[in-house]
Amino acid sequence: MSEIIRRDPRREWIARNRLHPDNATVLAEMSGGAVSEWLGPNGVVRKNPRAIGFIGPHGVRRIDRSGLQQGGQSPGAAAAARDSRRTVTIDAPAFLVAVVPDMTGGRLSSQDKDLLGLARRVADADADQPGAVVAILFGEHKEDALGEAGVDRVVHLEDERYSGFAPEARLAVLSAVEREMAPRFWLLPDSPLGGADLGRRLSLRLGERAATGVWQVEADHDAPLGWQCTARGGAGSLDIQRPLPRVALALAECAEPVDETRHAAEHLTLSASIPTNLSRIEDLGQVAVDPAGVALDEAEFILSGGNGVKEWDAFHHAAKVLGATEGASRVAVDDGYMARDRQVGATGTWVTARVYVAVGISGAIQHLQGIQRCDKVVAINLDPGCDIIKRADLAVIGDSTQILAALVAMVEQQRGGQRDAA
Repeated sequence: MSEIIRRDPRREWIARNRLHPDNATVLAEMSGGAVSEWLGPNGVVRKNPRAIGFIGPHGVRRIDRSGLQQGGQSPGAAAAARDSRRTVTIDAPAFLVAVVPDMTGGRLSSQDKDLLGLARRVADADADQPGAVVAILFGEHKEDALGEAGVDRVVHLEDERYSGFAPEARLAVLSAVEREMAPRFWLLPDSPLGGADLGRRLSLRLGERAATGVWQVEADHDAPLGWQCTARGGAGSLDIQRPLPRVALALAECAEPVDETRHAAEHLTLSASIPTNLSRIEDLGQVAVDPAGVALDEAEFILSGGNGVKEWDAFHHAAKVLGATEGASRVAVDDGYMARDRQVGATGTWVTARVYVAVGISGAIQHLQGIQRCDKVVAINLDPGCDIIKRADLAVIGDSTQILAALVAMVEQQRGGQRDAA
């Protein structure tokens, strides 16, 4: 047999065309079972250095630079790869890295996972004297994969006085953790949901000059704590390098999330006393607002309509009943069904909703770019082969008018039952 390596132009074209149905499969085959590059939520191309190679029978990654990738995983083995993560237990850590995630909606956000990946990197830098990652959580949460995110220890405060906006109560807990555990580093997300404010309060309490807007951390033996960080400054126009201080507030994409190990996530109880008479700030709860008055880039729940919507009155009624902010595709805007400021996509508004429901939208490339930072995407469409279906976390195939009517009836029935029970 000839040893001449022959190119496959069609396969290469499929690899370049990310909207092709076989794009993910071909990319996975070419990278040994994992996509090596993708566009991050901030428009930065992210690379997965672990995409080269394969997991051996003993859980050790093997790298075959010949390009043959013997033993490489197929896309269908992704779930099995998650189950075969190497279990790591750190009984006597040399130091602690404390992380205070935002836990939006009771679950780890993508920024929280990046932050835990950064903490894991700092804790595991010295293989002979590894550190442990301690996560401090407030209020009720629904996260059951803390160990897979890289958490070794968990301090969970479920009391109601720590729920909502309670910076003084939470700061008292962090002060107790500082007295009892003395973490080497404190890492918080630099986000408006709570991490930015709480991190600055903590740095003031500890007398530290916090690093804000951190997006990169590198080892530096000449630095006091062995690390140097790069932070965004000048309204994002310049980078500032400085030794990593004890308190750091990190941006999204500051590090790769943990994906190869599973940790203990052992629950701890604080023995230090925590003051309870902190009543200068009282959280009166969320203020009800009209979803129609919420800007698209700030909305958490968006119901977006496209060319497949035929009954726009029913669409508006569904958005009102569901309490969703209305959005639209470019086609719907050009046809005059929605205002221009409601357009979602690269040529409209980039959205970061926790739930994005696309009704009758086929999924043009500009629209997919605009929703790439949404946590959960639900697609309602008649065409099971359209591009929005490939992006969706949940797809409903059927007539959008009938599906929205059934959804509205279900919501109204549930609310009626709650009123009767009250």
